[in-house]
Amino acid sequence: MNYYVYILINSDEKPFYTYVGYTSNLNKRLILHNTSKGAKFTRGRLWKLIYKKKHKTKQEALKDEYKLKKNKKKREKIKVQYLIKNNLI
Repeated sequence: MNYYVYILINSDEKPFYTYVGYTSNLNKRLILHNTSKGAKFTRGRLWKLIYKKKHKTKQEALKDEYKLKKNKKKREKIKVQYLIKNNLI
């Protein structure tokens, strides 16, 4: 089974927030976040997937998720690249 580490960005309002998570089913997880049944932080906002990375084991995914959550510079870089690409800034 594959696991994914992902970054979401809220797409409905400024300021733009990001959320980092991991899952084995990206589509199902995104639906849960957008229907306010995902993580508490994501409730009440609309989210778009801006980054994903595939891992072969859950342990690898959890390690990568932890690193990405702690690495604010990398998260900000991914966010800014997305915003520039979509003419949002």
